[in-house]
Amino acid sequence: MQSSARTDMTRSAVLTFIGSHGPTSRADLARSLGVSPALMTQLTKDLLNEGLISELEYSPSRGGRPARLLGLVVDAGGAIGVKVVADHITVVEVGITGTVLRSATEPFDASTMTAVETLIGLLRIFINSSVSTRLLGIGVAIPGNIDEQSVGTVESTQLGWSRLPLGARLREAFDLPVLVDNNVNALAAAEALYGQAKGHANALVVTIGTGVGAGIIADGVVFRGHSGVAGEIGHIPTIENGPLCQCGGHGCLEAVIGQQALVDQARKRGVLTGSETLGVLRDRADSGDPDAQKIFAEAGHLLGRALAGVVNTLDPEVVIILGEGAESWQHWMYGFEPALRSCLVPAKRGIPVAVESWQDDRWAQGAACLVLTTPFDEQGLSGDQGQWIRRRLAKSAQPGAADVTTKARQ
Repeated sequence: MQSSARTDMTRSAVLTFIGSHGPTSRADLARSLGVSPALMTQLTKDLLNEGLISELEYSPSRGGRPARLLGLVVDAGGAIGVKVVADHITVVEVGITGTVLRSATEPFDASTMTAVETLIGLLRIFINSSVSTRLLGIGVAIPGNIDEQSVGTVESTQLGWSRLPLGARLREAFDLPVLVDNNVNALAAAEALYGQAKGHANALVVTIGTGVGAGIIADGVVFRGHSGVAGEIGHIPTIENGPLCQCGGHGCLEAVIGQQALVDQARKRGVLTGSETLGVLRDRADSGDPDAQKIFAEAGHLLGRALAGVVNTLDPEVVIILGEGAESWQHWMYGFEPALRSCLVPAKRGIPVAVESWQDDRWAQGAACLVLTTPFDEQGLSGDQGQWIRRRLAKSAQPGAADVTTKARQ
């Protein structure tokens, strides 16, 4: 099962590579993606049969047999990706390669009684301007627990949603396949295909910001665990009898180093007044205020110790840190690096840590990945929605196929 799932991700990576590098030979694909020529031959054969790639001209020969180049059937379909947080949404439309074609960020209040209706209205406006020949489906990334991707019932303390049938509501509204997953899991998929986790079979994708979370890439696959929320490192117990966490526990990592926790600590120490925000704290740290810098460094120290335990346990090849908190990483790192390295076992002390700038559209791109990787989903995570996406993909690959989605435009 695990090996077939890794093959699924590699097939998606083939599309991504051709999309970003242009027409490519099978040999170059195998070499660049680190798979055997035999496997690449089979992968490209399947993609040719599915109408996602086509054979083009031969590449110039350097004395040997010229290689046949492979190109994308670029109008084979697109997908919508949505990142939902408490106060805004970010929506992207991506092509079959995962390339972001357009994006939008809109204010959103998840706490209102009409939140889902508002979300549907915002999505309808965005989808009505679609540039894709055929939309294969909608992927939604949510901070919380999701029962199954294909069902999409949401439990989220951050959004204030309890047993909300989001997937069903969106499917009814748009007559499109809808997949819903935890936002960090979706982000990890995007990192594996397009980001700094690309080319690594095992990676840890860590987010810091409003909360703290991790996406685990194991053997080339996003590891979700029994209930789909593996990687909840924000709830590692950190301080005995510490601050109350949104999960109901006390002293969780997230309750100590999340954005609100940093603001609370700064106000307690007199670094911020009662009305000043995290942005002010960051500005003061940037300006050289030692008390402001110390708050970030202490948060980095606690994060480093916690991640050392995770790295010692999971043995990833690389750690990738991103999220809103990464905007202040120059201050976090002074506490993070010594704590991480000193707590790692000797064999792991050289693990690279990559820090990416915060981009909302990368999260939404991850949500779209839920749809784009579904045609190759042999694990069955996408259920009946995956079957629906496959049917739409097969239809879009037929000559002269047109988008028959009408409900979104009503």
